Amino acid sequence: MSLQSTNLGLLLLLLLGTLEGCYAEEEERSDDDDQIHEDPHRDPSLCEVCKYLSTELKGRLDETGKTHEVIETGYGLDTKKKRKEYRKSELRLIEAVNDPHVCEKILEYNIHAERKGSLRFAKGRSQTMETLHNLVHKGVNVELGIPYELWDTPSAGVTEMQRKCYKIVEEHEDSIEDWYWNHQDQDLTIFLCKNKVLKSDDLACLSEQWTGEKKSKKGDGEKEDGSKARKKNIKKGHGKMKGDVGTKENEKTEL
Repeated sequence: MSLQSTNLGLLLLLLLGTLEGCYAEEEERSDDDDQIHEDPHRDPSLCEVCKYLSTELKGRLDETGKTHEVIETGYGLDTKKKRKEYRKSELRLIEAVNDPHVCEKILEYNIHAERKGSLRFAKGRSQTMETLHNLVHKGVNVELGIPYELWDTPSAGVTEMQRKCYKIVEEHEDSIEDWYWNHQDQDLTIFLCKNKVLKSDDLACLSEQWTGEKKSKKGDGEKEDGSKARKKNIKKGHGKMKGDVGTKENEKTEL
């Protein structure tokens, strides 16, 4: 083999090693970005806020749209009163938005850390909090660093979502009214969020839909059996992991 061929081979190896190193660094950086993006306690995006605002407003309007109530407008002895269907009235929209304010409903949401994307916001307790409450009810002293009566208070992420919700309603009041009077044939989330509030590169969360809890590959029966076996091990003090509870009734668990 000639010296020129040897040098060329070494040069190719060095070049390949450099490219692999750059690729590894880029992959590691990408993984870090994904972890930051998927932090369940990150601030809510404008997409997430608008998505749940429109969900709550549609829910209120769906409820009141079923009534056949008729209201009368016009006051005074000399004023002729007009009759109008409530579901086609301005009063219905005013009450749906402001009585109480639709953004108050946002405080009913919690962060479900086990879910991804915008689905992390949902009503009801998360799996983690439900488990901790069950432990307390069984006599286990679980300490989170805050009083038990404050466990279910809205998190910082939820209160921030409510703050942004108020801002969207205030800034896009005309768009909401325009949809109510002229465009109810269109979905409110599309009309308000996609077409009015959000930028074209911030629409991903609108397509995320909750389809239910993921089922175990082994089947629900085997999953339940595995859960029972784990509980037995906990009672016996075997296989303890971080956050597991021992056998003492009032054993303190710090999280």
